[in-house]
Amino acid sequence: MIPFAFAVPAVPHLAPAATTVLVVEDEPTVCELAAEALLDEGYRVLTAADAWEAEAILSRESVDLLFTDIDLARNTNGIVLARHAREHCPRLAVVYTSGGRACLSSGEAVPESVFVPKPYRPSQLVALTNEILRTADSHHA
Repeated sequence: MIPFAFAVPAVPHLAPAATTVLVVEDEPTVCELAAEALLDEGYRVLTAADAWEAEAILSRESVDLLFTDIDLARNTNGIVLARHAREHCPRLAVVYTSGGRACLSSGEAVPESVFVPKPYRPSQLVALTNEILRTADSHHA
């Protein structure tokens, strides 16, 4: 099983403006809440409602973290999206979320990804994003 995310403490952090998060969520209200929380933290945020739209964004934008729901609009899937994204960007940080699952097996998920069950608090998403990107920065420094 991949790790759950809620053990991350809320550490204040102001993201560099060039740090981009792609939020892929087909529920407009949930997408807006996640995007607003990340924008308030200083991240550049892009949004997509399904995997096709997300793949189009990933093909033309530099993204540091993919935050994706698993079951998306138009019968698309966040698990498949993350696999495709990692083929083109092996270091891309990935966070999955779902309201229909309690967990995600490591066989389904891309390596070094995290699962966040719904409902989650926007503050939890921000703390997790800060921690993942801080860790990624320290590994690439």
